[in-house]
Amino acid sequence: MALDYVVDDHGVGLIMLNRPERHNAFTFAMIDDWADALTSAARDDRVRAVVLTAAGRSFCSGVDLDELNGVDRTPLARRRMLTDRVHKVAYAVDALDKPLIATVNGAAVGAGMDMALMCDIRFAGRSARFSEGYVKVGLVPGDGGCHYLPRIVGTARALELLWTGDFVDAEEALRLGIVSRVYEDGELLDETLAFARRLAAGPPVALAAIKRAVHQGLRANDLRTSLDLIASHFAVVQSTRDSAEALAAARERRAPVFHGD
Repeated sequence: MALDYVVDDHGVGLIMLNRPERHNAFTFAMIDDWADALTSAARDDRVRAVVLTAAGRSFCSGVDLDELNGVDRTPLARRRMLTDRVHKVAYAVDALDKPLIATVNGAAVGAGMDMALMCDIRFAGRSARFSEGYVKVGLVPGDGGCHYLPRIVGTARALELLWTGDFVDAEEALRLGIVSRVYEDGELLDETLAFARRLAAGPPVALAAIKRAVHQGLRANDLRTSLDLIASHFAVVQSTRDSAEALAAARERRAPVFHGD
């Protein structure tokens, strides 16, 4: 399998790109499996958080060029290749209310970088290197880089990275906010899973509402709209059994047990 998906006993769904011999360059079949895994995670009440990782020495080098060369070169066919195939992952990510964490080891290039950027947060190994390399082959970012990157690093820095295609190493990515943490390569997945399991042990309704509120706040045009949205989320979350359990556990100084309602 070029992409593996499993759910562990702690409520973490693990998606692994598993094509190391091609630096995890994705095929259209991998895209289908990737989107299906995200959709399955979204619908599965056992899954409280999702981790995206990759086998081998690279995270993802983008689309497999053999796949790209097999697409008819007419503008309509190329457009549909993105909108009907590659973008399925972005749409599935957008529909996922649960935490999604990327672990980036080695190179994340072009659409591979975009796939990492669309996750909620990213942890990197020391070997991680990021590049929006589209411009070097005469292309524009095809998988959301122009949308995600400015929201993470700001407009000016995003344009610099998009216009040059320059590589950013793990420490620079940490400084820019592209990644939240940097670990030794051998520790990266274990540390990420530990963090994901910590989130998975939290109240799922509250976590989903927080994620939704953050994204709605980014899209809202004014403070009043953002505050009105959060008031609705707050009212719903506070009415849940998990909210009452969290408060009781805090008062009783014990670990809470959450059920997702």
